[in-house]
Amino acid sequence: MDLIPKPDQLVAAAGNVAHTVLYGGLADLRPMPRTLIDDGELREVYHYRPDRDVPATGDPVLLVTPLAAPALCFDLRRGCSLVEHLVSQGRPTYLLEYGQVSFKNRSLGVEHWVDEVLPDAVRAVHEHSGGRGVHLVGWSLGGIFTLLVAADRQDLPIASITVVGSPVDVTKVPLVAPVRPLLNLTQGRGAITRAYRALGGIPQPLVNWAFTAASAQKVVTKPLAVLTHLDDTDYLAQLEAVDRFRANMLAYPGRTFGQLYHRFVKGNTLARGSMEVGDRTIDLAAISVPTLVFAGNTDGIAPLPAVRAVVPLLTGAREVRFEVVPGGHLGMLTGRAARGTTWTVIDEWVDEWSAGVVAPPRKKAARNTAAKKTTPKKAAAKKAPAKKASPATIGSNPSRRYGSAGSRALGPR
Repeated sequence: MDLIPKPDQLVAAAGNVAHTVLYGGLADLRPMPRTLIDDGELREVYHYRPDRDVPATGDPVLLVTPLAAPALCFDLRRGCSLVEHLVSQGRPTYLLEYGQVSFKNRSLGVEHWVDEVLPDAVRAVHEHSGGRGVHLVGWSLGGIFTLLVAADRQDLPIASITVVGSPVDVTKVPLVAPVRPLLNLTQGRGAITRAYRALGGIPQPLVNWAFTAASAQKVVTKPLAVLTHLDDTDYLAQLEAVDRFRANMLAYPGRTFGQLYHRFVKGNTLARGSMEVGDRTIDLAAISVPTLVFAGNTDGIAPLPAVRAVVPLLTGAREVRFEVVPGGHLGMLTGRAARGTTWTVIDEWVDEWSAGVVAPPRKKAARNTAAKKTTPKKAAAKKAPAKKASPATIGSNPSRRYGSAGSRALGPR
């Protein structure tokens, strides 16, 4: 809205205020209809009902939610929902979420999600979709889980993976980097460790506070932003939807948080290309499927250097593509600009790597817990890279409404 509002702006602003007062808001927060097709301990797999007017086409997409964040990240509001977009394209669309975490789940570690939750979800989607390859799209920690599973489970029918705003090198995160030396001084006996062990995890109010603190500047400037956009219905609706998302954060299981805190935040182990999970070491170089990596140009939780650090580690992938898109941590996934940037690239990527019905996955032999841990060098040698893909040019599509001078496509080296 202009400093001196025009008559049409005043009319639009008055209408937005009246609608908010009378109806409680401007955003259409109706969830996309879905059906539960598989469940287990902290595992719920949903299939979104297809649009009757659009023929179903292509391979299925499985959206992987991060821990502590609600699945609203993929279905924020009508008109700005990745789920709605995929369904409207006729894409078979599925979602993995975890439900409410309670004190009884405190003993579950990262291996629960890497060994059971995500692999079981992939198999369920593969069977439900008629045996097609599954394209994984993981946001934030959901992207980290996606990388670990793709590296560890070569037997799964994964067609491609997409990682959205997943920080691999924590030293590049401004919110964490200054305090990491202090965290390492405690040798695992600090106040944070004692607190999450006593609480059985990180409760919902603390998770909500942490996410809000990470975007403190936007919270402080929000009243001014509302006043200057009173005539912009879409802008105000987006703010309402983001507020609802923040109010629905979930808890972290204690052991999982402990592993992420010590190995991921303090140890920064994934930046070196591997991470201990359960009884073995998972090496990212073992990923063989095509991998698309997104970074947001204003993301403070997962800034560009922290996300881009994964690219040189994916030496075994058939193709690696890196994209810089507009938006912060949530905005790059489901902001208003994502409709013409992130979503467009995902559409192209999934179409490019869709192969139709694939052979049933091999049954993986039970792990021998007494076996030696796999070293990163051995893990990388297990899977030779598939045919080398020639690098493509990022940002060459003239229909995209953003610049990607900082992006590039990378084939395996």
